[in-house]
Amino acid sequence: MADITIRGLTKVYPGGVRALDALDLDVAEGEFFALLGPSGCGKTTLLRTIAGLETATDGTIRLAGSDVTRLPPGRRDVGMVFQDYALFPHINVLDNIAYPLRVKRAARADRYRRAKDAAGLLGLLGLDGRRPAELSGGQQQRVALARALVAEPRIFLLDEPLSNLDARLRLEARTQLKRLQLHLGVTTVFVTHDQAEALALADRIAVMEAGRIRQLGTPVEVFRRPANLFVAAFIGSTPMNLLPGTVRDASVTVAGARLPVPDDVRGEIPDGTDVVCGVRPEYLDFSEVPADPAGGAFGGTVSVIEHLGGSSLVTLDGEGGPVRVVVAEGSEPEPGTEGWAVPRPGRVLLYRDGELVTAAAPAMAPTIKDGGQG
Repeated sequence: MADITIRGLTKVYPGGVRALDALDLDVAEGEFFALLGPSGCGKTTLLRTIAGLETATDGTIRLAGSDVTRLPPGRRDVGMVFQDYALFPHINVLDNIAYPLRVKRAARADRYRRAKDAAGLLGLLGLDGRRPAELSGGQQQRVALARALVAEPRIFLLDEPLSNLDARLRLEARTQLKRLQLHLGVTTVFVTHDQAEALALADRIAVMEAGRIRQLGTPVEVFRRPANLFVAAFIGSTPMNLLPGTVRDASVTVAGARLPVPDDVRGEIPDGTDVVCGVRPEYLDFSEVPADPAGGAFGGTVSVIEHLGGSSLVTLDGEGGPVRVVVAEGSEPEPGTEGWAVPRPGRVLLYRDGELVTAAAPAMAPTIKDGGQG
């Protein structure tokens, strides 16, 4: 069952800026859902419109089956964590956490009991008498999460809550956030521009561009089979190799090599069609042993080696431009070495007119309608 149902959602700001463009989306009950995209793509506007902090120009938003499109934020049963945490500086941790219950006029004893429960869940007991200025960034982030959770909202909305933390704290907070969401089972929509966060945390990801969803799928689907060149270029800590080529005789001539057309789309692309060949650096194997370009190997000269910790990114300068390949730590070639990058079976993708080429759906057998002739 969908906990969030959005149909035709459009948001146009004064001056004609179209932040959301007739967007449709369903988020399942209990799902951890990520909105991912570059700055200005509309992801924060979408989150704020779900929360009621922005007013939709057109379309509908339904939460748990109820139309909330025109309801004020306080009647939507959502909890939101902002990028800057928005804590009250003049009151202590416990009062910050209890504030939503105070607004709802909960009894004093009840709201402090529930605030202490939320503080305990997020490891804040012992800090409840401090003010925000006396806390670290990670502690402030946990206070903001506890404040959003204390009212037990049906929907949990997170607007880049980890972006103000340093790298180590981000990793710790990411793990804690995932554990918390699994424990509570609350439907969560998470906005981020960090691909690693989205891939690590989300059950599903919507990749956005210019107010539209360019791909919707699981982290594995989005990473392994980007639906278009925008997603292919955007997703991945090491950019996907995207090389122009031409299809002829069930092969693709690309970057001085000939690659077989993938089995699942053989026959889908006519000879002479210009395509873009996509293969992730992680799905290439490097070899200093001469390989046959006709067998699908990209040849070139090692120009750059970038150390990534447990692996390295090697750039080969070849006939069709640079090709990048990830190699294991300790197996890096020397700059100036001649080498070959060999795609692993089933890892090459082809894009035509900017979209992933996929196998055509099988034709449906015709059905005989009632009353028709046999």
